Amino acid sequence: MVARAPVVVLACGNPSRGDDALGPLLLERLHDWLLTTGLAGRHELIGDCQWQIEHALDLAGRELVLFIDAGAMTPAPFVFEPVQASGHVAPGSHALSPAALLSVLARISSDPPPAAFVLAVRGERFELGAAPGCRALAHAEAAFALLQELCGAASTAHWQVLADRHQRPPAGAGGAP
Repeated sequence: MVARAPVVVLACGNPSRGDDALGPLLLERLHDWLLTTGLAGRHELIGDCQWQIEHALDLAGRELVLFIDAGAMTPAPFVFEPVQASGHVAPGSHALSPAALLSVLARISSDPPPAAFVLAVRGERFELGAAPGCRALAHAEAAFALLQELCGAASTAHWQVLADRHQRPPAGAGGAP
């Protein structure tokens, strides 16, 4: 049996739907960066248009999981936070949240789930056939700087410190919608 990389990064998004391309774009940049830094062996990168029930198997046997996606309601430039298993998974579910994927993993594995975090990057335009917008690309640039820090020192404790630093602003605190 081949050992799995301790860190898995799952990015979702549709490259042909404007800012929804941010996840795949960040994953491609991360791939290149990991190769140049010699860290590629510690990370497995998985991209898809959406998270599906089968992706729960990609989480098994990992120390850390990072989910990357674009969000229209995400405060700019991004949110980075831990995620826990929760959510109902209906039979035939086709697009799942990170929390639902962790729930599926808990149902199919006796091993404890890995520490998991979400990096949601602010997107604004998701029209079919559109290119990512300038503001969204600037948000992705800020998110990539965080990705380098996350993958350069991949540990649950370090990621939690960074998540605490990048918490969502409280409701009504002037954060972007």
